[in-house]
Amino acid sequence: MSTLTGVVGLFRIKPATPVGEGGRMALADHFRELRARLLRSLLVFTVLLVVAFFFYDQLLALVMDPYNEARKALGESVQSEAYIRGAAGPLMLNLKLCATAALLVSSPYWLYQIWAFILPGLHPHEKRWTMVFVGTAGPLFLFGVLVGYYVLPKGLEVLIGFTPSGLANLIEFNEYYSFLIRMLLVFGIAFEIPLFVILLSLAGVVTGKQLGQYRSWIVIGTFIFAAVATPSTDPISMLFLAVPMTVLFLLSEIIARFIDRRRHRAAAATAGWDDDAASPL
Repeated sequence: MSTLTGVVGLFRIKPATPVGEGGRMALADHFRELRARLLRSLLVFTVLLVVAFFFYDQLLALVMDPYNEARKALGESVQSEAYIRGAAGPLMLNLKLCATAALLVSSPYWLYQIWAFILPGLHPHEKRWTMVFVGTAGPLFLFGVLVGYYVLPKGLEVLIGFTPSGLANLIEFNEYYSFLIRMLLVFGIAFEIPLFVILLSLAGVVTGKQLGQYRSWIVIGTFIFAAVATPSTDPISMLFLAVPMTVLFLLSEIIARFIDRRRHRAAAATAGWDDDAASPL
């Protein structure tokens, strides 16, 4: 019974003996809270990993669909086959796919655990902007990943299409999987850039006027970034990354100008106040 109680105690977040006003915690309790949140996240990940093993066939089909579509589009003009290397390759493939799926599905939970650990140390206005950031960053990232998954077959078709006639293209699964993950991450992270532009505007680092002055250069830089960042070399993948990024940047510029107007109105309202004068009750 004592062993079970000790194991349950590892998952305790609230301190047994709060210190100071508002239930503030000692440093040791902060470390215990961090340990508990990490263990909870690990437990959820483990449960989802076991569940993912039952959906291995569906996960493999989801990963291989872009390659199969590209090979179907190429037809008989290019011979291409995917293969697994090594005796332990099938087992590692199973573990890798299921672990990736468990990590992605459990991400809302462990991201919440990170946010809940940091939240008590933030000021009220910081908590508000943190919630806005968390609520916006997730959907933007997922939207970027979906766009990347949609254009991936075309990118693979272009790359595999360079195979000379008379030669077969053999694709090792680990290399293909790394390529797929890089492609999706590039699209997901790229769609977060406008959000960081808005955060810089809120912090007063950049203004909407400055963004407008350098708009043309930023758009050109966006297309250059899309051309360099996409693992594939086809222009379609570049356009599918650059065009939405440009639209999101233009939206962020509009929001930055709105923030500037609010900041100027607030500054004008307090322009006549004396810093040394007492404020009215």
